[in-house]
Amino acid sequence: MSRKSPLRRAVLPAVAAVVATAALLQVPPQVAYAAPGPGALLGLDLGAANRRAPVPGLYDWSKAGYRGGAALPGSGEVNPNATCQVTAAELASQYNVKPDDGADDTNGIQAAIDGVKSACSPSGSYTKLSTITFPAGRFDVTHEIHVDADYLILRGAGKDATKFVYKPDANTLYDTLTPDGSDWDEDGMTSGAGKGGWLWPGRGLFRVQSRGVHTSYASDHASAPANRKDIFEGTINVHWKAGVKLRGKPGDTAFAARTGDKVVHLASSGALTALAAGNLVNIRAANSRKFYEQQQATPTTFPLLNMHMRQQIFTIAALDTSARTITLDKPLEYDVPVNSTSDGSAPIDGATYDSKAAPLVDPVLGVGFENLGFTQDMPGLHPAEANNNYGNMAPAAEMHGIVFKWAANSWVRGIRADMTGSHPIVTEEAKNLQIVDNELHGSWNKGKGGNGYFRGSRVWDSLYAGNTSTLLRHFTFQWSAAGNVVIGNSFDSDLNLHGGWERNNLFELNTVKVPYAHRSGNCRANCGEEGGGGPDDSNWFPIWWGAGKKAVKWSGASGYRNVFFNNAMTKQLADNGPYNDFYADRHRVYSFGWDGAAYKHLDIGGTPIADWAKNEQRDYTGGHGVDASKTDAASSLFLKSVDGTPPSSPTSPTSPTSQSPTTSTTTQTPSACLNATFTRKSVWDSGYGGAFTISNTCSAAVGSWAVEFDLPAGTTITGSWSSVLTRTGQHYRFGNAAHNGSVKPGGTATFGFNAAGQGLPVACSIAGTKCGGTE
Repeated sequence: MSRKSPLRRAVLPAVAAVVATAALLQVPPQVAYAAPGPGALLGLDLGAANRRAPVPGLYDWSKAGYRGGAALPGSGEVNPNATCQVTAAELASQYNVKPDDGADDTNGIQAAIDGVKSACSPSGSYTKLSTITFPAGRFDVTHEIHVDADYLILRGAGKDATKFVYKPDANTLYDTLTPDGSDWDEDGMTSGAGKGGWLWPGRGLFRVQSRGVHTSYASDHASAPANRKDIFEGTINVHWKAGVKLRGKPGDTAFAARTGDKVVHLASSGALTALAAGNLVNIRAANSRKFYEQQQATPTTFPLLNMHMRQQIFTIAALDTSARTITLDKPLEYDVPVNSTSDGSAPIDGATYDSKAAPLVDPVLGVGFENLGFTQDMPGLHPAEANNNYGNMAPAAEMHGIVFKWAANSWVRGIRADMTGSHPIVTEEAKNLQIVDNELHGSWNKGKGGNGYFRGSRVWDSLYAGNTSTLLRHFTFQWSAAGNVVIGNSFDSDLNLHGGWERNNLFELNTVKVPYAHRSGNCRANCGEEGGGGPDDSNWFPIWWGAGKKAVKWSGASGYRNVFFNNAMTKQLADNGPYNDFYADRHRVYSFGWDGAAYKHLDIGGTPIADWAKNEQRDYTGGHGVDASKTDAASSLFLKSVDGTPPSSPTSPTSPTSQSPTTSTTTQTPSACLNATFTRKSVWDSGYGGAFTISNTCSAAVGSWAVEFDLPAGTTITGSWSSVLTRTGQHYRFGNAAHNGSVKPGGTATFGFNAAGQGLPVACSIAGTKCGGTE
């Protein structure tokens, strides 16, 4: 995305605006949301030109997000054909979709999408996108809207102006609950040969997924009642009707491919029709007992599962029909046994489970949601009762906001979600998504069964940036999610590696401020801890990691090399208590599940932990599952520049022998050597962003520095980086951070800040020397 707006910390709407929105949505006005910390970083330059080259020893995240780093579409990418631009007036005149009229708008919105799908999607592209534009006002929705038209933008008039109010009807609510009534029952919700689990992760307001029905299920789909038909939709992908079994590679016949390979060997039989160059394919490696042993998951009291924790969507680079091989666009990150016993493992539950190459026959591509809001209306329930309530208030109504399933190269930006039925944004088999600059607040259901997450499941190469999330259960990656970047977000919940071999994900520049109230035991009804059991007495810290012996009961252990860097993470340990730092060294690279060369389960004195709960505050560095041997002087491992200025020094990581940052010896006094120059980098209505460059004019290194100045009344600092800030009234002092205190001869260091108000620094000095600079 090009940097069209200034980098700033997000400021949530004023109380009056929140109350006005609440009135519009018929939500009790006592509900108010506060940012969990200083706020999300908006306006980050996420474009390909601002991305760093791969850092040695770490994953290459440079292709994360929409189309591998392409800018999100603008007006130049919209299809000029008027038929493919459905205006607000046309929504009203042709589809009877009108704001604030109290009528059900669902069928009209669906008809508009279906019209685009028929008339425009076949000839559309990423540079010829259709649009459906919604005016300001309220739109009422009663059942799931299927957004399965490729190359389509759904655009509103603003996140607080265009509001979709979801009130699920009788055929949308789940009509089969678990025996204790606490959760919807996927296995009990059956029809013909299908079951509700095929709907996973469940119904939502908007569903970006094919509605295609495989011929094998055509009769079941036709005979199914209205509240069961969607079980059979999209099954051409989900249930492997086009999947091809695998065979052993030459010289290594137990495996169809190994970690680092690009070539996958297909079985001698099976149709290759959909395995064409340029198409998407899901490579799924069967679980095996040896794979569970690698996770330190055995012995366990929970049953091992025949499933595929190791998987990923790739683009097919080449197909060799004679050799029956496919070549992927990038190397595999896991071994692919031919089946669950070919690696020498005994069967799981007496069955052998195949690995497969499953082409995505009908993926949904190029769908965007922009500048709109949504909520789920639940008469008789009050949002305040859901605050820090980690149970399910209405299990039959566990509806999500936006669901991406079998989708790629799509995005969500500038939306606001208030009180969804479960996850406001959720994925299940998706690739190259970009979820940016959104506000997600609250959920009616956050308990047993895993509800109320900002959730990335089976999602790859995607980018989550500048989002604010409050009063949700977790930000979660799970079930083989890999290669994703989470940067500049603001959370009052944990960064949760839920389990299932998620790997190579980067979390950086996030504010994670977790209150004491955020814990499993804070629950009023239909409660559940991680994995579907009852609540426990543990607390949720800024990071959650899935240990093998426990995580195996639903998905398996967290995977390798999940990196945390330069996050502001704090945890409150008691009501009204202080917030304590968690992994406070901002410029140390913390790689979870890694020993510097290979996967490493977290352990205590060599004994693998059985559960993250009660073990959250232990030190796992020094060979116990968290590799902390690298530091990096830059603000970001993903971006070259965070504040719009070029990096001032090389940004390659170092590998110190100590676990603590090192500081160069000072051989010169700062007063004789240092100059500070101020530049106002960007300006917006309510403030501006500023930066200082510290220059060393001497022939010896300087080991520390501090810049001090005053701001006029009415202007305050709202956020800063690469410095340690202290304030006395309107006087501000910026001392160096641990990573940039040493300034070499002729070298420079930088720090920056955002201000509310337009007043510029006055009486600025560094070690007694007056600052210079311009606006």
